[in-house]
Amino acid sequence: MESIDLASAILRATLGIVLIAHGWNHAFGGGKLPGTAGWFESMGLRPGMLHALAATGTELGAGLLLLLGLLTPLAAAGAVGTMAVALITAHLRNGFFIFRPGQGYEYVAVLILTACALGVLGGGAYSLDSVLGVEDDLSGPIGLAITAGAGAVGAAALLAVFWRPKAPAETPES
Repeated sequence: MESIDLASAILRATLGIVLIAHGWNHAFGGGKLPGTAGWFESMGLRPGMLHALAATGTELGAGLLLLLGLLTPLAAAGAVGTMAVALITAHLRNGFFIFRPGQGYEYVAVLILTACALGVLGGGAYSLDSVLGVEDDLSGPIGLAITAGAGAVGAAALLAVFWRPKAPAETPES
């Protein structure tokens, strides 16, 4: 069991740091929040600033919760949701490999599946979930259901309500 707890801690730290870096970059990198908002608008996520704030807050919050091992499946659901939206709006059309033009979906798929694995593993012994005595209640099939279910439902709801991609350019008949 100690190896599973260690694996959970490593995965939580890795995914937590990646999410915090993503959120931090949305807020403070390159074009900051206005640039992120413009980018989201260009992909059809309107209003862009709302989505920039939501994605930034989700990534920073979920990343911190993962580092702490607090409500691990719910935090992992934040990763599933944000990365599922990125997968559908920005990466799926570009194929699998990230090095393809426009960047493929391999990276976001790995983050989604890592988050789902964390839902199954739970926070482990080195987590606040364990300290609070909820570790056993928030792992296994229930943890996976929370992670995958909440992440997928959140992403689907966001896309259904807010995603309005531009229609593909029509090509003249030859």
